[in-house]
Amino acid sequence: MNKFTAIVLAAGSGKRMEQDIPKQYMQLDGVPLMVHCLRTFQESKVTQIVLVVASGDIEKCRKEIIEKYHIDKCVAIVEGGEERYDSVYAGLQAIDDGYVLIHDCARAFVSIDIIHRCMSAVALYESCVVGMPTKDTVKLTDDHRKVLDTPDRSNVWIVQTPQCFEYNLIRGAYDKVIATANTNITDDAMIVELATDHDVHMIQGSYLNIKVTTPEDIAFGEAILKNKR
Repeated sequence: MNKFTAIVLAAGSGKRMEQDIPKQYMQLDGVPLMVHCLRTFQESKVTQIVLVVASGDIEKCRKEIIEKYHIDKCVAIVEGGEERYDSVYAGLQAIDDGYVLIHDCARAFVSIDIIHRCMSAVALYESCVVGMPTKDTVKLTDDHRKVLDTPDRSNVWIVQTPQCFEYNLIRGAYDKVIATANTNITDDAMIVELATDHDVHMIQGSYLNIKVTTPEDIAFGEAILKNKR
């Protein structure tokens, strides 16, 4: 039976939220933000969860998140690094096989349906990411904001998470890119694109699979939860 590990990233500082505490601990509908996505992975068919947290937060998360909210599938809590890719790499080092679903806990409203479609797709393609077609026209600019090009909107997708990979593929790609100290990495698919010749496939997610980044997103998130109820 294939093993599916969700690596949930909760090591960020959330500076754009302009709050006294990191956004992953902010209360949303009565529970910390990260609990919403952890519960969804807990209720899904994923085999296990690895939670990546900020330096010094392991025991806090163990007691106040994992134990308090009964996230029984969590098999490891590890410290992340300064950048997102450092945190992903720390999560990858906590496992050794199967398939991985790398997810930002700030995307608190990921659905079980999306997770299960990811599991099916990654078993087929070995490399896939969740996203949605852009609803807006996109412009490419230079450093001075001069418009250089307008790509065909029908081929432009906004990338979300989970981003899903066969373990050896993503671990090998990360090993190569981390060794080069490339600091321009913005997502996991980019690692595969840079370090391998493997295709990455897009999977349709949801426009409700938002990333909570700014105070305005909290109100949107509360509306999503209210609609679910």
